[in-house]
Amino acid sequence: MKLNYYPDTDSLYIDLSERTSTESREISEGVVLDYDENGKLVGIDIDNAKNNISLDRTILSKLPGIVETAAA
Repeated sequence: MKLNYYPDTDSLYIDLSERTSTESREISEGVVLDYDENGKLVGIDIDNAKNNISLDRTILSKLPGIVETAAA
């Protein structure tokens, strides 16, 4: 899973899978879910992220895998 923030568009993309998105559905204003060819959720796109979610702090708790960070 990857969280990518794009300051030029103020959008946050949560990449849940390496699979390719083949369908997108807007579930509420500015929130789009991406699905693969089998209907499995592969990503979440949040527009106007600063107004819709808190970006100043991220807490990861009890994740079973490796947690990596990348410089902005």
